[in-house]
Amino acid sequence: MVAIVPKLQINSLRLHTDFTELAQIGHTANGGISRVALSNEDLEARAWFANQIEEAGFFVRDDEVGNLSGVLPSKAKHAQTLLIGSHLDTVPNGGQYDGAIGVLAGLECMRAISDAGIDLPFHLEVISFTDEEGWWQSFFGSMGLTGTLKSHHINDAQQDNAAFRAALYRAGILVSEVDRAIRPMDDLCGYLELHIEQSARLEQARKNIGVITGVVGRSAYVYTFYGEGTSAATTHVNDRCDALQGAALFITKMHALIAEEYPDGIVNCGNIEVQPGTFNVIPAEARLRVECRHQDRTTLLEIESRLVEMAHTIADTYRLSVKVEEMYKREVAIMDEHLMTLIEGICDEQHLSHQRMVSYAGHDAQILSPFTPTAMIFIPSKDGISHNPREYTEWHDVENGANVLLSTILRLASEKV
Repeated sequence: MVAIVPKLQINSLRLHTDFTELAQIGHTANGGISRVALSNEDLEARAWFANQIEEAGFFVRDDEVGNLSGVLPSKAKHAQTLLIGSHLDTVPNGGQYDGAIGVLAGLECMRAISDAGIDLPFHLEVISFTDEEGWWQSFFGSMGLTGTLKSHHINDAQQDNAAFRAALYRAGILVSEVDRAIRPMDDLCGYLELHIEQSARLEQARKNIGVITGVVGRSAYVYTFYGEGTSAATTHVNDRCDALQGAALFITKMHALIAEEYPDGIVNCGNIEVQPGTFNVIPAEARLRVECRHQDRTTLLEIESRLVEMAHTIADTYRLSVKVEEMYKREVAIMDEHLMTLIEGICDEQHLSHQRMVSYAGHDAQILSPFTPTAMIFIPSKDGISHNPREYTEWHDVENGANVLLSTILRLASEKV
């Protein structure tokens, strides 16, 4: 069924034209891109993508969580679907490459296969997932597709989501119908995602391709230190119960612990809320959000446990109390060994250097991986910069990644004949 086309490659000029056109949607004055999920710019990008799909002669498909796809159907009876793609949404004032390259390269692979007259033994579907970046809800689209989107992701159980629901409604996404987006996982034969690395490991190692072994597990906690809000002018230093002082020491010791004992781990505190928040009153409450990441589930649990213990020790030292609340947890995602080996072989055939590596950033692939064979292909990022207008990948690296993706699709097709 699969006609073998020697050295079939993507049309680089066509792909670059798509890239240039898409980059104008949400373009900012300093060269960045703002297409946050469900914004006017995001909706414009979706419309543009749908037009590209139709112009290429493919079937446009959208679902009840806003995922937008182009489908190259197979003539085979009872064919499964191979998903390829990523996301078109961005962080505010982000870069041109993150997410977009995976979607555009997926579309170009479909065009190249269609132009070559190849009949695949599976449906090939390029998909742009809704809100991968988490402007409203991280991985909203991929969770909706896999059936892992729960009511608390949309309702007000943990925070006020009224604006989110309004944005969904404006985009034509009805909260009452999101369950209809669930796809039977046995309908899928796999998922492939091409993405920029977003860090500098490939560049530093002078490697062309990263073959991803997995995506780190992540957890987020809210630590709230409670003290006593008395006069800063009249309360003696020995009598103070300063919640912010305890929180500040916790942050410092947290980073020192990871650097000294868990160098493969990552922790971050992104914000602190202090009450009453005035310069002449000792802080009575300090609330901070902490995220932990590690590639090993057991080690991640150990880090979490040690941080909780550390918080209580510090609270005792400063005559405080502390409350720890888990906000979310994402398990370590493991990529498919067969697909990884296949990609490595293709890189060797195309004389592309490669290395296996873990992704510290989250991707839709981690949501798909428990349900279907999944693989990620990374290409280098200049200076490791991402989520920034200076995000940049050399175009020959984009070509390399897209051609590896194309060859992987064809190799999978050959295996299923």
